[in-house]
Amino acid sequence: MKICQSTYRSDAWESIRIDEGFSSEKAQLVIVFGERKLFEQMQVYSKVREDFPHAEIVINSTAGEIFNTGVETQTIVVTALQFENTQIKTTQISISDTSESYQAACQLVEALQADDLVHIMVISDGGVVNGSALVRALNEHTSPHVTVTGGLAGDDDRFEKTLVGLNAEPSEGKIIGIGFYGSHLRIGHGTMGGWDVFGPEREITQSQYNVLYSIGGKPALELYKEYLGKYAKDLPGAALLFPLSMRVDADSAPVVRTILSIDEKQQSMTFAGEIPKGALIRFMKANFDNLLDASSEAAENALQSLSFKPELAILISCVGRRLVLGYRTEEELEAAREVFGPDTCITGFYSYGEISPLMAEAKCDLHNQTMTITTFTEI
Repeated sequence: MKICQSTYRSDAWESIRIDEGFSSEKAQLVIVFGERKLFEQMQVYSKVREDFPHAEIVINSTAGEIFNTGVETQTIVVTALQFENTQIKTTQISISDTSESYQAACQLVEALQADDLVHIMVISDGGVVNGSALVRALNEHTSPHVTVTGGLAGDDDRFEKTLVGLNAEPSEGKIIGIGFYGSHLRIGHGTMGGWDVFGPEREITQSQYNVLYSIGGKPALELYKEYLGKYAKDLPGAALLFPLSMRVDADSAPVVRTILSIDEKQQSMTFAGEIPKGALIRFMKANFDNLLDASSEAAENALQSLSFKPELAILISCVGRRLVLGYRTEEELEAAREVFGPDTCITGFYSYGEISPLMAEAKCDLHNQTMTITTFTEI
């Protein structure tokens, strides 16, 4: 695999990396992560298409752009890939309503299915799409030997709309699947949160999709405020420091759910992901050192199946982590770099949801507040 990487910042394009032997004419896949408002102001796709005339071009807006060990906003990061022995196929599904998410994912898998398919990376709208339904369909229709990772596009901390595009300027309501084919590609993946849990596990007694109304028969926001104590006065901003750990049932592994907003009148909370009735939840709190250690663990897990350093690492971390970590955000990227070493090309973005298995040979889950890493190496 040969890689070319560039960035747009301060009103100018800048080359970051170009491997010896890389040919823009031979690039098969270009991944573009960037600020939503820049995509609306510039014809980014047209510019990238001129540079890489034969590649599949995937574009999505972010809540922060990652390259090397830096995270920035108001930038665009372009990573072009030229594979030696791996085939690429892409597909895009458009939806206009959340209820269409499950069927869209079914169509996505069907379009990419083949005997030599080894991995699917999903880049999805982060506003219209029901990420939980998306992941459920991916798990039900993907062969056991095919791994699935990816993330939901972001919009900084505005939560207004997200943009995704395949071989076109990005727009709302798009879900993209990138299929990787052949026996020469080695994929690694890891995801970790690093949050501390506290309090007893309780059952969700009333909810609708991603809105939580009651826990154990008690109004959700009322109970949440009891546990937050003195921090309750800082809501809704303080909610980023106190997400929920959720298990769909007693036999399920826990996933994290980020609180997007609260409703004082209804005493409800809205989450970045489905939070079904009957699920089991515990409160969580931020531990800065553990959050940073989680990035190292995610990187280590992504290397477990490899006996060599990866050529490419795509880091997808939650917007909530960036807002919580603040000026320490780059430390979680530096932690991953220390694991991978200096030669691995790093790109990625801060998201509205992360898609990855929790462990090797497991189905994928929708996560919030995690660092999720996918590594690629050709042999």
